[in-house]
Amino acid sequence: MKILITDDHSVVRQGYASVLPTVISPCEILEASSGEQAAQLYTEHRPDLVIMDINLPGISGIEAATRILEADREARIMFFSMYDEALMVKQALDAGAMGYITKSGSSKTLLEAVTKISRGEIFIEYDLVMKLALNNQSVTEGLLRELTLREFEVFVMLARGQNNQVISDTLGLNIKTVSNYVTTIKSKLDASSTAELVHIAIDAGVVKLGS
Repeated sequence: MKILITDDHSVVRQGYASVLPTVISPCEILEASSGEQAAQLYTEHRPDLVIMDINLPGISGIEAATRILEADREARIMFFSMYDEALMVKQALDAGAMGYITKSGSSKTLLEAVTKISRGEIFIEYDLVMKLALNNQSVTEGLLRELTLREFEVFVMLARGQNNQVISDTLGLNIKTVSNYVTTIKSKLDASSTAELVHIAIDAGVVKLGS
């Protein structure tokens, strides 16, 4: 797997470069210190994943991501940033990123994000997902606060079109347990069907149309 790490601090790049090969094999690491360099290296090497900061010298990480995705719509880009504001996360996702984690997160979160995004899944750090949802001043705000972490995970997966069996396999849960979670989630969100859950998720900004 070829990963391009983009950050203007060499210590940060080296830290990520030392962690990733411990769980991903084979793993080739490329490094960029600016958005312009990231776009150039992507064109030259076509890495499987780009891990990029937002605050970069020259063009921002979001602008760099936009350029990369304009050249290759299949590019997989994950942002890791000091910013944890809902608006910044939303801008990154609107640009086409498949993931967003904060630099204050654990290495476990990083590795989970890389693993899922490399499989074509979207990964957003849990606290950020909640901020995105609760930032939307809709009737869902109070409802979503009622969900436990596991219930929220199942809710998001349902909203993205994944069925109970896929959720069971992904989260390592018994299929009956997943079914019970779905029932509880529908009850808490006052939804009678999965379709209604999808509408709630879109209204809350948890998923986007066409995602």
